[in-house]
Amino acid sequence: MKKFLKSDDEWKEKLSDEQYHVMRQGGTEAPFSGKYVNEHGAGMYRCVACGAKLFNSDVKFDSGTGWPSFSDAIDGSITYYDDTSGGMHRKEVRCTNCGAHLGHVFDDGPKEKGGKRYCINSVCLDLQKEEDQK
Repeated sequence: MKKFLKSDDEWKEKLSDEQYHVMRQGGTEAPFSGKYVNEHGAGMYRCVACGAKLFNSDVKFDSGTGWPSFSDAIDGSITYYDDTSGGMHRKEVRCTNCGAHLGHVFDDGPKEKGGKRYCINSVCLDLQKEEDQK
């Protein structure tokens, strides 16, 4: 996929205020507030900013944390960064295609699915449901 680059002003026009805060400024939506926390439909989760494929719905699970959680990402869709903000060490995850902040990945996911938990803000995602892909 071709890199999707925009100026700061273009991002402000494209994204809602909350999406801009999370995706361009590294913010976080409130827990249990996102539209995909309790979503169980089949399909493909894409980056809302650029449309890149990020997660298949079959790797989504209920972590009880208040954010959509996934055990694996589409190969090459995620770029990882060290995040030492807030007095802790975490792995930040961003969309490889457009650089949008998505959330973080932790090593406390389901062991039978590789042990990863991608904790992702709903405002960063757009679910293309399976029936819409046909």
